[in-house]
Amino acid sequence: MAGLWWPARPAAGALRAWAPRGPHRGKTAKVPRRPLPRTPWTTRGPPPGAPLPRSWQDKRPVQEQIPGLEQVTYAGKQYFVPWLARPRLPRWERGWHDPRHSPGPRYEAMPLYKERVCYVCHQRTKMLEGVRQALWLTKTKLMEGLPPKVLSIIDEPANQLENEDERVQNAISHARVWITTELIPKRESYCPVLLEDLLHLCRTMASKYPSLSKRMLARDYKVAAAWERESSILQVRGMNGILLNAINPLLPVASKDEILATENHILETFHPISPTIDLQEVNVYEERHDTGFREGYPYPHPHTLYFVESANVRPVRFRPEQLRAKMLMFAFGNALAKAKVLYGDDPKVLEHPVVVQSIGTEGRIFQFMVFQLNTTDLASSDGVKNLVWIDSDQYMYDYIRYLPGIRKKVVKFPPGIYGYRPDTFKKFLALYLHGAVQDSTQTQIL
Repeated sequence: MAGLWWPARPAAGALRAWAPRGPHRGKTAKVPRRPLPRTPWTTRGPPPGAPLPRSWQDKRPVQEQIPGLEQVTYAGKQYFVPWLARPRLPRWERGWHDPRHSPGPRYEAMPLYKERVCYVCHQRTKMLEGVRQALWLTKTKLMEGLPPKVLSIIDEPANQLENEDERVQNAISHARVWITTELIPKRESYCPVLLEDLLHLCRTMASKYPSLSKRMLARDYKVAAAWERESSILQVRGMNGILLNAINPLLPVASKDEILATENHILETFHPISPTIDLQEVNVYEERHDTGFREGYPYPHPHTLYFVESANVRPVRFRPEQLRAKMLMFAFGNALAKAKVLYGDDPKVLEHPVVVQSIGTEGRIFQFMVFQLNTTDLASSDGVKNLVWIDSDQYMYDYIRYLPGIRKKVVKFPPGIYGYRPDTFKKFLALYLHGAVQDSTQTQIL
């Protein structure tokens, strides 16, 4: 083998450096694009009078840059040619009006078009500032916890179910374990079932309080309420939660002295953020007040509004603060629509305030709210304010284990409900019984 020469084998480290392995062999690794450096140009923009960079300048079409240049398209060839421009053909007219393919009139040509913008809150509105923003929009004062009238119902042993804890845990297990064959059920399946089971347990109290049978649940109804707040027109409209209606209205939970004391309350602002930052701006609207039910409906008074947040995708789901703001806006909208029907459109302090309750849940955490509409004079921030009581983030249970936890062939954590808290359902039941307990007490006195 004399006379043959072989090159020396490179070291192992050098081999890895110039010979990449895996599916990216022979490819240049992509360098992630980094953010622009923080300079006066990138943070505050160019100084006045300075020429803009080439990438920031307005780029005109080639036909405008070179006069007399005609665009060559593939219109005459009747087929697509990649190196020729796309032709702009005239709009095809079918010769008759097809409502399914009609673009519709322009906003300016619609009969309900108005120059003044209206800000609309609907069921998918997520408020940036949460409850604080809703308090300013509805001219409301916040009270922590539930009102004393509701707490007195909780403390009464006669207002509890037989074997209450066992029946509530069975309702939770039915919604999350027994009703499905999936290993881990989705929110959209177990959240509505849990609410229905809890309402069914509450309806079993009708034998003790007969006025509970004079109520009705309404789904997919639409509410509409409009008001003026300072220099803006606001509306709450559209479908929302499940509404429990009653024959008799709820009595005010705050005394007249507490209502008059709200005149000294100063509403919190969050400048420079506008209170209407998250609301939808529309120019085609109608200012009307509609409870969602025809005149003569046998259950005309709103009692409790139930919200179920059952979105599986986390970005679409409402956070607890946003859910409480939504509950407040729609409780206010239902109360305002009812007040306009009862007392007219003139803004004034109501002699008999309108009370609407609201409960929201995402299957584990519950939000409780009692709203009292004291005034329909909402244009200014002075005078009497509305009142709302909020009891937030009440856990009914911590978590559910679907499979047993086994350590060294011994079951350490059996499947079931962990961290059950009975006080949460007692508040749920107290809000359901609110109004019926007072009616039964007055009947016994008479």
